[in-house]
Amino acid sequence: MAKKVEKKLKKKVKKKVSKKTEKKLKKKIEKPKKKVEKPKKKIKKPEKKSKEEKVKEKPKEIKEEVIKIPEKPKEVVRVKRELVGWIPRTKLGKAVMRGEIKDINEILDKGIKIKEPEIVDALISNLENKLVFIGGRPGKGGGIERTPIRISAKMHRSGRRFSSTAFAIVGNRDGIVGVAKGSGKESVHAIRKAIEKAKLNVIKVSRGCGSWECECGEPHSIPFKTQGKSGSVRVTLMPAPKGVGLVVDNESKKILQLAGIKDIWSRTLGDTGTRFNLIKAVFYALKNLHAYRTGE
Repeated sequence: MAKKVEKKLKKKVKKKVSKKTEKKLKKKIEKPKKKVEKPKKKIKKPEKKSKEEKVKEKPKEIKEEVIKIPEKPKEVVRVKRELVGWIPRTKLGKAVMRGEIKDINEILDKGIKIKEPEIVDALISNLENKLVFIGGRPGKGGGIERTPIRISAKMHRSGRRFSSTAFAIVGNRDGIVGVAKGSGKESVHAIRKAIEKAKLNVIKVSRGCGSWECECGEPHSIPFKTQGKSGSVRVTLMPAPKGVGLVVDNESKKILQLAGIKDIWSRTLGDTGTRFNLIKAVFYALKNLHAYRTGE
């Protein structure tokens, strides 16, 4: 800036400059321009509030969020296939339907006769059934091959008429068992009839530990010796210690297993080849256990 002013003063001689312009030029030389600094903005700090003011202040409103908990799915009540469409016709069946009787032992202890198989289905959830091999057909190497259905023929004017017979055992493996025979024109109908009749013929089997070799007190055998008879077959059942198992033939094992007996000894007399009489004799032997009630 000073150099420019000096140049203008040198030209003063050549050109006439007014007094005002001279003064302005001298001031520029003496006092150079200063940089103008912008004032800084002051940041106000928030004032600290006293404890009394904080107490006076109202607390902020807290918004309450409602969390919806998903509902548990409703339990599906499964109805047995046998009970679908069941309309009870007897007083006992109506009492079971209303829920007044909830245990099969209430019926068996009172000696009430069961006339509807659906009553047993409603009161016993884990009921099982097995068929006895009463039939037979010629085997490959001779002899007879046992079958669960026995087919018999009857002569008529129009020719032979065939009928099927089945023998069923039902039980819950916990002291309840029943047996019955059913017949029909077809094997399916015979099996269904046998199972339904067996449900009407259920009994309560008393179990215990009557062996002097064991004396554990658990219901794995029978409490004492018992006998049963059907036709020419006589069966004697005797209590056995733990671990002996069922010392009987394969068909008698079915009824004892469904009755809940694990250890037993047996003795048989007569024609045991007739399976009807053999199983009935075992059934009557178990039924005779209630002839002498011990500790009930």
